Amino acid sequence: MNLTKRKELAAKVLRVGKNRIVFAKDNLSEVKEAITRMDIIDLHKSGVIQIREIKGRKKIVRRRHRRRVGKVKGKVSDKKTDYVIITRKLRKFARGMVRSGKIDREKNREIRKEIRARKFKSKRHLKESLEE
Repeated sequence: MNLTKRKELAAKVLRVGKNRIVFAKDNLSEVKEAITRMDIIDLHKSGVIQIREIKGRKKIVRRRHRRRVGKVKGKVSDKKTDYVIITRKLRKFARGMVRSGKIDREKNREIRKEIRARKFKSKRHLKESLEE
């Protein structure tokens, strides 16, 4: 008696793998007559169709493993990304000031050095220092 299709249906209905489905040896004729999903659910409630326990180790228990050379990946810190954003913004502002003729090239060089040294915290801070 081939019950593979019934086993597949039971696995799908009960949301487990095919290997975990077990039919009771005494009631195989009832399993053979089961056609619908409701029939499978009723047989499971009555105990004709049972579900095996999961084999092997639990997912909760994680194995420790050594990190080898070339596998350690570090994340870029927020400080660096903040630095890059503010630096680009200030350099763009300084470039615009040179093009508009408000500051000369020598002053621009000094400002760029100060930007690199992180003297300015924001664009407003840079504007205030230029006004002085």
